[in-house]
Amino acid sequence: MRDEIERLTGKETRCVVLGHLQRGGRPNAFDRMLASNFGACATRALVRGERGVMVALQSSNIVTVPLAEALNRIKTVPPDGQLIRTARDVGVSFGAADETSHHEPCR
Repeated sequence: MRDEIERLTGKETRCVVLGHLQRGGRPNAFDRMLASNFGACATRALVRGERGVMVALQSSNIVTVPLAEALNRIKTVPPDGQLIRTARDVGVSFGAADETSHHEPCR
């Protein structure tokens, strides 16, 4: 598929492991199934002639979303929220000069 996308778009295309890209570690069973489902949905969208869309997990469904719609609803994560604290606790770095200064006790 990579070669076909590259041929059609004229853009360099690379294969990536979704779990490595998004989670920064070895993929688990959920990562593998999510990647397979994303890939299958993206392929079906291409076959249907859909352009300008992305695949997304909404609730428990994999769907296509127009890029314009996705860009209008950018979600942010609070920098002092639980997700960021947990990510730092398991070793994810966000590029802060002193990453350890961000570790706080559980609240």
